[in-house]
Amino acid sequence: MTITIVGGGASGFMAAITAAETFPGAGITILEKSKAVLGKVRVSGGGRCNVTHQPHDPRFFVKNYPRGEKLLRKLLTHFDAQATVEWFEKRGVKLKTEADGRMFPVSDSSHTIIECLIKTARNLGVEIKTGVNVGSFAKVDDQFHLQTNDGETLVTDRLLIATGGYPKAESFEWLEEHRHAIVPPLPSLFTFNTPDNYLLPLAGVSVKEALVKVAGTKHEWRGPLLITHWGFSGPAVLKLSAWGARDLAEKDYHFTCRINWLPEMKEQQIRDFLLLEKSNTPKQQIASHARFGLPSRLWKAFTEKAEIPETLRWGDASHKVLNRITELLTNSQFEVKGKTTFKEEFVTCGGIALSDIDPDTLQSRSVPGLFFSGEVIDVDGITGGFNFQNAWTTGYVVGKNIGF
Repeated sequence: MTITIVGGGASGFMAAITAAETFPGAGITILEKSKAVLGKVRVSGGGRCNVTHQPHDPRFFVKNYPRGEKLLRKLLTHFDAQATVEWFEKRGVKLKTEADGRMFPVSDSSHTIIECLIKTARNLGVEIKTGVNVGSFAKVDDQFHLQTNDGETLVTDRLLIATGGYPKAESFEWLEEHRHAIVPPLPSLFTFNTPDNYLLPLAGVSVKEALVKVAGTKHEWRGPLLITHWGFSGPAVLKLSAWGARDLAEKDYHFTCRINWLPEMKEQQIRDFLLLEKSNTPKQQIASHARFGLPSRLWKAFTEKAEIPETLRWGDASHKVLNRITELLTNSQFEVKGKTTFKEEFVTCGGIALSDIDPDTLQSRSVPGLFFSGEVIDVDGITGGFNFQNAWTTGYVVGKNIGF
């Protein structure tokens, strides 16, 4: 039996390795159109590779997938985050957990993961071919005839599509031809561009906890927030962008973003605190000393926005001034006009409709012998290692079933 995997990414490698171990007599080939395999692994996490997220009950783990939760709840029973950790450790790669739950190789280098996957695959006899771009395929009797862009025809018994997400719907046409419904692809995990933002000069300043909302919708997320040269980033924005991906696309990425910089406090608590400052430190200048643990530059920007003179002291602050500060701290509003891809970690929502795939094996319902795994299917996670876990899990499940 021959098995061909189109796509030399994380999911394709996991599928190839698992298939080689499960069906030792099979001839397995990975075809990658780029000059090098595992490109996304190489750049993930700033070159460190965010392999997965701290293992916990799959029922809670799946809550980190805006699309595909139901499918992954089933699949994670076969190969979850704990299985991923053990899989790599068994092959000599130890992982570590950071404070926010993200897991990286102890080496802090994605090359450790890449070397492990390539070495394991080659030791099992998997053939790896780069620079091979499959443009189309046809099912002839019980085999697949793959057409490469340089005119070559490759024949295989089983076929896995693990190409990753495509940014444009046209890129899915070669799969749509085989009676597969395509959920239109859209960007997920992106940062907000706010060109008129008075905080832009503070690029690099961050807060550990903020509540970010999309005005007029139910979309909101609480977490670390980073001010950038073009707007806002950080986990709160990235995770919000994933959950709101389709709604924000419908708005053409033009909307009002509301930020509560002190989500752990109620508005009245903030007012009461400011009134206490008025009586406790009456001679201290408001702009000179940050409150609530906020970065001093951010506090200064808020006081300027509230039109508070640098010389104004707490004791001379009117209730109107305190109300302006409270409003900025709890309900800052910024106009978002566009998005920016988060570093090199481009993630899409959309892809092969899950209704067209067998949820137990990830085999196509319309074309026997054809399988899908990874981001090419309509599954995507928030930032933090969840998209790689989708790759490992779906690749493993396909590898266990593709040889039958």
